[in-house]
Amino acid sequence: MSDSAVSTEVAMSCRGLQKYLGEGETRVHVLKGVDLDLHRSEVSAVVGPSGCGKSTLLYLLGLLDWQDDGSISVCGEDVPRDRDGTHTDIRCEHIGFVFQFHFLLPEFTALENVMLPMRKLGQLSEEEMVSRATELLGQVGLGEKTGRRPSQLSGGEQQRVAIARALANRPSVLLADEPTGNLDVKNSMMVFDLLTRLAKEHQQAVLIVTHNPDLAERCDRILRMEDGLFVD
Repeated sequence: MSDSAVSTEVAMSCRGLQKYLGEGETRVHVLKGVDLDLHRSEVSAVVGPSGCGKSTLLYLLGLLDWQDDGSISVCGEDVPRDRDGTHTDIRCEHIGFVFQFHFLLPEFTALENVMLPMRKLGQLSEEEMVSRATELLGQVGLGEKTGRRPSQLSGGEQQRVAIARALANRPSVLLADEPTGNLDVKNSMMVFDLLTRLAKEHQQAVLIVTHNPDLAERCDRILRMEDGLFVD
């Protein structure tokens, strides 16, 4: 991808992130002081061997877990380390997440699944939510399948619904954990291209954890992680 498309504005950053897992003799130092800046319109890939800390970092940045030390900021604002629900509010407004498995609710239609984050944020009327969800599904090529449930969609289509859902609240940051790991080669490339194109159009920072070297090479930046730290 072209570096000229990358913004200088930092959407998310972390400094000195430390994370331990386990207790006592089994305690493992997973992250050992990670520093990172994610810029708008930039797509970064984190690569490295299993167990090096990639997914742990992603979940900390996604505010799905708490660091043991270090700081995280979103759009220039420090994220509190307390557990009073602030994480949930910040995540809902500023962060979109795409997982390897789409985690769509089977009883809901594609349209209803995309509307879920908007309902949680509570800033739009019902009509506005329907309009935005319809627009997003159109952008991912599913404009004619808004009323279908996940069981009526292919694996690639379900992941595209998940991308639309991640974009629902216009997040500043998109985090993706092996987003194409459950797809064949053709659908993997289609989903990756769609995710990165939409993120650049909306000036969002993207961080992807992947074991797929072909996908990593198509990102603006590759971050190699070993033993809890980024390496050159």
